[in-house]
Amino acid sequence: MTAPDGTTLVERLRALDSCAVSDALDAYGLSTVVLGPVPVWPVPYAVAGLVRTVTVGPRRSDRPAGHVAAAAVDISGPDDVLVIANNGRPDVSCWGGILSRAALARGVAGVVVDGACRDASESAELGLPVFARAVVPVSARGRVVQYAMDEPVGFGDITVSPGDYVVADGNGVAFIPGADAERVIAFAERIVAREAAMADAVAQGRPVAEVMHDSQFPTTEESGA
Repeated sequence: MTAPDGTTLVERLRALDSCAVSDALDAYGLSTVVLGPVPVWPVPYAVAGLVRTVTVGPRRSDRPAGHVAAAAVDISGPDDVLVIANNGRPDVSCWGGILSRAALARGVAGVVVDGACRDASESAELGLPVFARAVVPVSARGRVVQYAMDEPVGFGDITVSPGDYVVADGNGVAFIPGADAERVIAFAERIVAREAAMADAVAQGRPVAEVMHDSQFPTTEESGA
C-alpha cells in the first residue's frame, strides 16, 4: 500500500520505533508485541518490513533435509524480514553466518528468531540486523530442520502470518497484523508527532506532570480510524 506522496507502509514503519507501534497496538486492543528477542549486536536503527515466515522443529528422521531458511532467503528481498519460529528453543541455532551473507546479498531487512542464532559477530560485521532469544555456538545440523515456510507460525503467545508487518529495535519486537497495518502505522505516526511536541514543551519549561497528562495523548477517535 502506498500513500499519496508515494511512501509505502514499510517506509513509513521504518521511520517509527517499537515503542510508538506498541502504543498504537494498545490503542486498538491488539496484543502482538513479543517479549524476549533482542538484537544480537547493537543495531542503531529500527528494522521494519513484511513478514516472511519459516517454521523449524526437531529432526524427525534421517532423511536429507534442506538447510533451515535457505529457500526463504533465496526468494526474499529488501522489504522482507525473516521470522523464524523455533518454539523459543534456546539451545540450538537456526540462523548463522552463511545465511546472514546470503540474506545481505538479497537485501533482506533483518531476521527475527523465536529461538537461538549463532555467528553474532559475523552478523555485526556484515551489518545484518538479527534479533533472537539467545546466541549459542550449537549448529542446527542433525538437531532441527525446516518444516514449512510462508505459513502462519506461533511466536511466543501470538500467531504471525506472512503479509503481517514487523518492527524490531533495541526496545523489542512488535508485529502488526496485515489487515490493521494502515491504521496502526498512521496512529503511531500521530503518537510520534505528539511526543515530539511534548518534548519541546518540556524543553521550554512546562511542568512535565502537565505535559504528560493523559489528556495530552492522541486517541483513536481523533485519528478518525
